[in-house]
This record gives sequence, C-alpha cells and structure tokens, in this order.
Amino acid sequence: MAKRTFDQEMNFCVRETPTMYSIKEGFVPGMNVPGRFYVNEALEKLVFDELRSFSRQSSNVGGFLPAIKQIGNVGALPGICKYSIGLPDVHSGYGFAIGNVAAFDMGNPESVVSPGGVGFDINCGVRLVRTNLLINDVLPVKERLAQSLFDHIPVGVGSMGIIPTKQQDLEEALQLGIDWSLREGYAWPEDKEHCEEYGRMLNADPAKVSSRAKKRGLPQLGTLGAGNHYAEIQVVDEIYDPFVAKKMGVDQKGQVCIMIHSGSRGLGHQVATDSLVEMERAMTRDNIQTNDRQLACARINSQEGQNYMQGMSAAANYAWVNRSSMTFLTRQAFAKVFNQSPEDLDMHVIYDVSHNIAKVEEHMVDGQCKQLLVHRKGSTRAFPPHHPLIPVDYQLTGQPVIVGGTMGTCSYVLTGTDQGMRDTFGSTCHGAGRALSRNKSRNNLDYGDVLKRLEDMGISIRVASPKLIMEEAPESYKDVTQVVQTCHDANISKMAIKLKPIAVVKG
Repeated sequence: MAKRTFDQEMNFCVRETPTMYSIKEGFVPGMNVPGRFYVNEALEKLVFDELRSFSRQSSNVGGFLPAIKQIGNVGALPGICKYSIGLPDVHSGYGFAIGNVAAFDMGNPESVVSPGGVGFDINCGVRLVRTNLLINDVLPVKERLAQSLFDHIPVGVGSMGIIPTKQQDLEEALQLGIDWSLREGYAWPEDKEHCEEYGRMLNADPAKVSSRAKKRGLPQLGTLGAGNHYAEIQVVDEIYDPFVAKKMGVDQKGQVCIMIHSGSRGLGHQVATDSLVEMERAMTRDNIQTNDRQLACARINSQEGQNYMQGMSAAANYAWVNRSSMTFLTRQAFAKVFNQSPEDLDMHVIYDVSHNIAKVEEHMVDGQCKQLLVHRKGSTRAFPPHHPLIPVDYQLTGQPVIVGGTMGTCSYVLTGTDQGMRDTFGSTCHGAGRALSRNKSRNNLDYGDVLKRLEDMGISIRVASPKLIMEEAPESYKDVTQVVQTCHDANISKMAIKLKPIAVVKG
C-alpha cells in the first residue's frame, strides 16, 4: 500500500471536542474499533509532529511508529471493546503507545492479552505519603533531609536493597504483595487499605516467574532504580477541592508530602521479555495477525495468556512490596532528622496507584455489564465516587489519582469521575509524557545547566548518575499542567491538589 501523505493521514483524525480527537477506522489496516485520543490545542502539536515526520520517511526502517499509529494498531487487536484510547501524555512506546488504554472482552474467546499493553516495568507506579510538617519545619533541614533520604533509599541502575531478603522471602513477596510487607513489619495496616487492588494481585503465581527474573529481582527489593523513578519531598502548592483534600489528610498549603515513583525493577522487565518469546510462538500456532511485531499477544484463555497474567501479577506484587519497603525507609529517614516517630509525623499513605498493569474489571459496554481485561500502559485507574473497589475513606470523593511531574515540575492529585468510567474505562493520565527521546535529551542538554536551574528554583537534588539528569530534565517532557488540565476539562478526572518539589532523589 502506498504511503499516505500527512494531509491524507489527517483525514482520519477528527476533532470531536476541544479535548478529544477520534481516529476513524481505516487509519491502519484491520481496525476493529475506532481510536480516540485526548489532547488540547497546546498538546496536539507534539502528537501530530510525530505523525508528520513519519509521513515524510520514505520507508519505516528502525521501527519508529508515531503514537497515533500505535493507537490505531491496538484498535486492530482481536476482542478489543469500544475504542483504543490515548490519554494526553501519550507518546510512542513498545507496541502500545505509552498513555494507551485498551479493554478486551473476557467473554470473547478471540480476545488477547499483550505484554506491550502493560509495558516492561510492570506496576511501575506512584505512592503519595503525607506528613503533618509544614514547609517552615523542613526548610532549615532541607539539605540534611534530602541526604538522609538518599542514604536510606538505595538508588541507581544496579542498586541493591538493604532490606534483608532470601530466596524464600522473594517467593512469598511475589505471592503476597503488600501482605508480605505487613507480616514482616515494613508496612502499616492502613497502607494496604490505600493501595490500588489493596496492594495484592490474587492470581499471582511465583512459579510463572523465571529463575532469571527472580535472580534479577532478589537483590533489588526495596530499591528505587534509575530512569524516571524518584523519591521527592513536595509541598502543597494549591488546593482546588478542599473537601477532597481534607479526606486525604491535606488541610493547608505548605503541607509537606513525599512522592515515591518506582516499579518492579529487573524482575518485571524479565517477566515481560520472557512472555514475548512465548507469545510469538502462540501467535503462529493460533494464527493471530497484528499490524506490528511488537504487539505480540496471546488469547487470554490460552496457556501462554494465563502464564503471562499470573507472572505479571507476581511482578505487580513485587512492585507493591518495593514501594512499601521504600515507604518504610522514608519513614525512618524523616524520623531520624526530626527525632520523632513516623506515627507522630502522621506519615500515612494517601494512595498508591499503578501506571503499567492489566486487570479484569467490570464495565458497561452498550448497556451491558461486561468483564473486560483492561490494559493500562502509562495510564492510571481513576474510579468514580461510590465504586465498590475503592477504600471507604474515598467513597465520597472518588479514587485518588497521583500524577507525578518530572524533576523540578509540579505534581497533581486528581480524583476519578463517572464520565471517566464511561469514556475511558475509568482511566486517566499518569504523568507528563516524554516530548524528547532520551538520546535527544542527552545531546541537547547540559547537566550543569539543568542542575543550576533546579538550584535556582530552590530544589535540593541527590542523584546517583549525572547523565540521567538530562534525560529527566523538564524540557524532555510535555507540560504536566496541560496534561492534567486536559483530563480535567474532558471530565475524565478532576483536579484536587497541586504539589511542587523542594527536594528530589533520583537514580
């Protein structure tokens, strides 16, 4: 098929509302459902620039596909329901775009599960911990606090955990998730209540995690890792909805919180890699066709599909244990500097959300309640008020959604809405979304400049490898405020709190 010009491609993209475009079927071959993606005027340029440069290439060598094409290709997968969705932070990723949501009908034997729809960092997610400290309590000891956090939490590419874990501990952590942390004394009972899925995927099977994955995961439990992962000390900058904020234990501007962003480290990456090999074989056997090799998948009910679901769930449990261990270390770090117990500092978890996961959920499709396997890659579950799966504390507000900014930019807390439940399978954005590739960031930016600017903004920084600073500099990302504003305007989630960083610890 002859390659279309950019203008021809654009005939398939229709602006439906000020915050949403639809992608008509035919945009890529074999679409079973249309696509839609949420962008406002400020964000649409980046998405369309990707498509423009793709249209100009004579051949698509090197496998780069623009996010819009990836949304279309996902719409061509067997068993997909309603539409393939791109959220405002969408950018191209492996198979699925990052910021892509797709739901597959569990009642359809053709339906598939695709590791590309979860991502390599299974259950990469964010947790927000509050304190009763105010900015004036922290400023005099800010450098000491940043250093204490850096000393307590192991960071960096191959970082090793300091919480003692033996092979048997790892097996149990994979099975039990946060229940392991509770049993071992690394978590508070209330922490479990304030985690998505209550911190444990029940269908996890550690036997479906390869010995290579376990070998990678064993030394890394309780470590931050590198890339876009961070622990940040933040202060409340704006409260948009006082009722919601109060329910979260946030009652004034200047209140200090800690945000922890990390995932399943090398273990999750290995689970994903192992499953892709298995799934390519299953695709040949079951004659499953996709538009992109990276969309390797298997029927949900096939042996390969079930193996992946159980292995992915075990990796998700590992990530919750990982964030719980780092919460424990954060509580220790604060207790040491302020000479008070974490309980006295009111260091409770506001909520913990996953950004890369696939889960079986009930949603309304054409007036019928259906069981769907919802893939969320670079997106966050955002269930509305009164949903049975969110904790009692948040029944009136809707589920908290924690949207991490990038190093030096603000972060947000949103809440889920009924419209989001209808329009995006109860999903919303997860962060800023990359605007420059890691390579481009390294080549275009100088780490001295980036550090200087953070210093000028009054942000203390501790970082294990300086070259990563450029990759994570604010210029490398879309504007998180525009991303969150788009979700708010589209009413798929509502803004509640804005936080700004005063100290960052990174890999």
